[in-house]
Amino acid sequence: TTEMANQEEAEIQISELDLLSSMFPYEEEFAVTDQLALAELKHYLENESAEVPSSKVQFILNVKAEVPNASMVEFSLACALPFKYPTVLPEITVRSLLLSRSQQILLNSDLKTYLMENFSGEPCMLNAREWVKDHAAAYIDKDLSSSSMTASDAMQSQVTMFTRLWIYSHHIYNKQKRKNIIDWAKELSLSGFCMPGKPGVVCVEGLQSSCEEFWSRVRRLTWRRILIRHREDVSLEGGGHAEIQKQRKFSTLEEKCFDAHGARGNHMDLGQLYHFLEEKGCADIFQMYFGVEGH
Repeated sequence: TTEMANQEEAEIQISELDLLSSMFPYEEEFAVTDQLALAELKHYLENESAEVPSSKVQFILNVKAEVPNASMVEFSLACALPFKYPTVLPEITVRSLLLSRSQQILLNSDLKTYLMENFSGEPCMLNAREWVKDHAAAYIDKDLSSSSMTASDAMQSQVTMFTRLWIYSHHIYNKQKRKNIIDWAKELSLSGFCMPGKPGVVCVEGLQSSCEEFWSRVRRLTWRRILIRHREDVSLEGGGHAEIQKQRKFSTLEEKCFDAHGARGNHMDLGQLYHFLEEKGCADIFQMYFGVEGH
């Protein structure tokens, strides 16, 4: 039930916060900035209240990272845990006095991609902190003036990002899952294709927020193994309907069955998948999935 799922999510949040406070006992490393939300969450968990907490637990994690030729730099992670965390990603904004606005935007978007690709549905605050410790300093020297990414573009891109997700699953046989994939794609105006069998391949493309919603629903189903193998993001200038249509490589989302062979008739003919991708101008993806040249 959602009640049980909520309880479980609340429990994971509390235990992760306890872990953080025992690892980082000093205020300057870790501080909960919204004690009320934390109290509400604990109250909810102890079942004294059926009222779902109204605000997210917010806290700050500070990390010092070494920068070549410049001793230590402090990075601050302002974090908020949505009530559904860890089934959804935490909200994290990394800041440092030494980062320009466009460096900060790039750093935050790379961190989000890293979390999305590696920790779907799992607690990940320590991993996020670790990633910032290891990678953030490199963004200070990044010269973004030459790249087309300016702060205003980045603001724009949050509004209109076109995304294509290439999802890999150990296998997709289940009729209900196959129906979900097609129905959800339709509901979210995503195009692409789903190749059932073993392995299972799903590609969806459309607005970034719709792709992320699709992925968060799909990965909640039970899978032996499912992951995003590759992700493409394109920021759209106007971001209107026509712009989006122009980016699409597929017209709708359909199930593609390539002549199956094998004892259960469930192994797809990968040669045919390769030619299909080639027609759509996505041949390079084949190698990412299967690690071999397609021909």
